[in-house]
Amino acid sequence: MNRSLEDILFGAPSPQAKMAQRVLSVIAAAMLLLLVAGIVYQFHSAGQLEAPFWEFFAWPTTWAFLATGLLGTLASSAMAAVIALALGLVLLAGRLSRLRLVRWPSIAVIEFLRGTPTLLLIYVCFLVLPAAGIKLSTYWMLTLPIGLSTAAVVAEVYRAGVLAVPRGQTEAARSLGMSEVQVFLLIVFPQAVRYIVPALVAQLVIVVKDTTFGYVVTYGELMQNAKVLIANYHTLVPVYLVVAALYCLVNYAISRASQWLGRPMH
Repeated sequence: MNRSLEDILFGAPSPQAKMAQRVLSVIAAAMLLLLVAGIVYQFHSAGQLEAPFWEFFAWPTTWAFLATGLLGTLASSAMAAVIALALGLVLLAGRLSRLRLVRWPSIAVIEFLRGTPTLLLIYVCFLVLPAAGIKLSTYWMLTLPIGLSTAAVVAEVYRAGVLAVPRGQTEAARSLGMSEVQVFLLIVFPQAVRYIVPALVAQLVIVVKDTTFGYVVTYGELMQNAKVLIANYHTLVPVYLVVAALYCLVNYAISRASQWLGRPMH
């Protein structure tokens, strides 16, 4: 008989507990439905759901414009994720180093980037760097700060995964004559990644959301293009509802991809 990890650690829930969970789930679902119904009613009362506010969604040019913004969002978030994952690994290596001259600067960089708002880093790239003679495109003015800010968090997520790997694994690897680099790359880090997949997915979702700061540098991402549609057609609620649905689809795709990557290999 197969038992889940939760059953082994905490014991299987009693029939009464299962019934209570079902009742609470039904109540929560009912409250959510009531909330959604209330919001829809308010929109209807305000006239935001009338046909004239939605007609321009039947035009191919509208969807082409939104698609352009979505591609901009995906391009920025994908590069920011690459920067964060790669730089986070470098910062992790520095933080775990036995050399103080490497470890303490790495810790300082991590804490600085973690404590600095992403929006402030964007303003630095947008206002400070050009004044110093360093000119970046709007794409990098948005992507680079998001990648740097996320890298510090990813480094800490990596470290949590590394510390979760049992010490016996590293000791056994060292007893086989493996170097520290081999132990980390072949034994520790692959196992750590399996532990931290949910946390990494959460950070990737945040990266996608952070691209909405593109308005600061007038980068053509999804939210920026949505504001252009609202200004031209005066349809605030319909546009934001459609854009919210697009963001939900992107984040759902990220979650599904992470589940596929994290599935057991047979």
